[in-house]
Amino acid sequence: MAELGVTPVKDYKNPFSINWLTSGLWILVAGYLLYTVQSLGLSWTRFSEGLHHAGTLLDRMFPPNFSRWELLFSGLAESLEIAVISSVVGIFFSLFFGLFAARNLMSNLVTVPVRGFIAVCRSFHPIIVAILFVKSVGFGALAGILTLIIASIGFIAKLFAEAIEEISLKQVEAIRATGASFTSVILFSVLPQVFSRFIGFSTYQLDSNLRNSTMVGIVGAGGLGGTLFSAFQRFDYDFVSAILITIIALILFWEFLSNVVRSIFSE
Repeated sequence: MAELGVTPVKDYKNPFSINWLTSGLWILVAGYLLYTVQSLGLSWTRFSEGLHHAGTLLDRMFPPNFSRWELLFSGLAESLEIAVISSVVGIFFSLFFGLFAARNLMSNLVTVPVRGFIAVCRSFHPIIVAILFVKSVGFGALAGILTLIIASIGFIAKLFAEAIEEISLKQVEAIRATGASFTSVILFSVLPQVFSRFIGFSTYQLDSNLRNSTMVGIVGAGGLGGTLFSAFQRFDYDFVSAILITIIALILFWEFLSNVVRSIFSE
């Protein structure tokens, strides 16, 4: 065939052939979804009734009531204090935990337990951690601060360690070749490569702590969340609306500031 100038026909695999394993997995997923919808009692009737109740709730929330601005301001100020203190302390400790968790700088004897501790900090929702601290240290801002410090370490330390593992080791080796100490290697070869990313991580964590500081207050960990929970208990929905609007304004204002900070450090 080849001598006569005729190209032999090859057996091509059908690109549209059915993958029975993948199809079976999709069928299992679809069947499980149907089962969960039925077992949880989800229905269009419940959804439509919920929309009706939500409309009634919104009618009672507007117009918002800012007459108790002193109570609103005190709760907001406490939330800000909780967020700032927990962010500063949590980010400070995350610097060290992130360095010790970086596998390109430390041995497994150091990175494995540190990464395990970071994973534990990230394992539980802040509400659960807040309940534990409220039971331990009592109601108030201290429980909220400790809760958000743990949350900050679980998030920032992990991202910081991953950022360090992506650095160029050529600069590290160059600094080490001069006989510099370990501290000098970190300050002059590691941190300059990850500084801009660390600023971004830090501003995001402060934004997250601002939101979470209002949330942990619901379980007694201080802040505006306690005021919000009390307003819900009193069915004081117009004041609830004022609190929610204040929280939204706070987050939007911080979003503006964080963009300004990122633009300054990116130049």
